[in-house]
Amino acid sequence: MTAAALRVPTRPARLGMLGGGQLGRMFVHAAQRLGHHVTVLDHDPASPAAAAADAHVRGAYDDERALAALAQACDAVSTEFENVPASALRWLAEHGCRVAPGADAVAVCQHRLREKELFERAGVPCAAHARIASDADCADARVGPLLPGILKTATLGYDGKGQVAVGTRAELAGAFTALHGAECVLEKRLALAGELSVIIARGPAGDVVHLPVQANVHRCGILAVTEVPAPGLVPAVADAAVAHARRLAEALGYVGVLCVEFFLLADGSLVANEMAPRPHNSGHYSIDACDVSQFELQVRTMLDLPLVPPRQHSFAVMLNLLGDLWLDGRSGAAAEPDWAGPLRLPGVHLHLYGKHEARRGRKMGHLTVTAATAAAARDVANEAARRLGLPLLPT
Repeated sequence: MTAAALRVPTRPARLGMLGGGQLGRMFVHAAQRLGHHVTVLDHDPASPAAAAADAHVRGAYDDERALAALAQACDAVSTEFENVPASALRWLAEHGCRVAPGADAVAVCQHRLREKELFERAGVPCAAHARIASDADCADARVGPLLPGILKTATLGYDGKGQVAVGTRAELAGAFTALHGAECVLEKRLALAGELSVIIARGPAGDVVHLPVQANVHRCGILAVTEVPAPGLVPAVADAAVAHARRLAEALGYVGVLCVEFFLLADGSLVANEMAPRPHNSGHYSIDACDVSQFELQVRTMLDLPLVPPRQHSFAVMLNLLGDLWLDGRSGAAAEPDWAGPLRLPGVHLHLYGKHEARRGRKMGHLTVTAATAAAARDVANEAARRLGLPLLPT
């Protein structure tokens, strides 16, 4: 073998990540497995992603000095947090970085009203809604048919934050005041048969692949359980969810990984709820149950590498592990959960995010169960939940 044959043909890519949370951490792991170098920009010196990354730029997302350091260190940049300012992504693109997803697409996903406008423009059904930005809006005649409803802040809402259920005009006015008069959207409350999500990856040339449709259960507004494939889902509904997600990505000119969450109604129809311009909690199972994870897809879209349809090789159930699990219900004292119990079970994969402080509602990790059948995955997931003191899966 000649010396030339021993040379590595290309240098590792220099990738950047805006955000230091667990999604960034799992992206770092996927990128490093492929031999790439990752720099994380985040203000927290103990952020989970920074602890795993090759380099860490400490600073705010809108700090131009920090952005300049990231741009100098990276060829391509992505985000793991939907509320990173779109202006920061635009600045990076203007200073020579390939940015995926782009600033304009992220700006739409950051604002519920813009998001609803996109749904309607792309022909994707969504809940009846109205903009609420003043006391006069609360009293407007168009509000009546939307009650009972959910009042949501137009920006900065996630994991159930910035959302209030309202049944009357008086409750609407009170909720608007409680949300400090922030611009909001009022959505008509729907009778749901279930909640689904679709994760797709779209490359610069418009090629699209997707993960299987996922069934989700939320508790207190936070994702608690994901089952894949979604149990009992009619193929035509799954196909419709994927088609809707593709239309939204195409309408945005999207490049990157995009999650679209849907409500499944009793008649089998779908209503788009919201989008996340990044990998998503409901796709974490793909690390253990698919041959290509959502995080590898994120790397591939950034580098314009071939997108192959992910193959799910195992049935999967994902359990979210929140900080409540570390805290005593009465005293609030913190203690490490007994991981030995669930880890004795077959097909259990534990992922902890390296966060140093457990808080109620804070995502500290997840547990994925893989099995040869859906029934086996559910049985083991229920036993793992029992051993950890978590609620069992809904029947």
